[in-house]
Amino acid sequence: MSFSVLASFAALQLGGSSQIASMIFMYGAIFAIFYFVLIRPQQRQRKAHNELVQALKKGDEIVTAGGLVGEVVHINPVNKDGAASMEDRITIKTGESKVIVERGRISRVGSSTPAA
Repeated sequence: MSFSVLASFAALQLGGSSQIASMIFMYGAIFAIFYFVLIRPQQRQRKAHNELVQALKKGDEIVTAGGLVGEVVHINPVNKDGAASMEDRITIKTGESKVIVERGRISRVGSSTPAA
């Protein structure tokens, strides 16, 4: 055990219930700070990304996590039950070739290109 943990246990034994209450409050405050600074924004970002990727349609310009830029040609879900998932296969046209990527690997969706 580290010295700080041993010191806090020793303080608990000497101080009584007021030390316990202040220590619980301190740990609660630290957890609240971590939640509002780290965890909650990351959950919001993940939710926004999932909504963006699930709303993907044919003709959208995308950028993959590897930096590949292309236009969505075909969306092929892998699931047998018909529910959409992040493992859906997306066929994109980039340059003169077509590439199949997983829906979860798409990092950005650009504007739709007008159909001519």
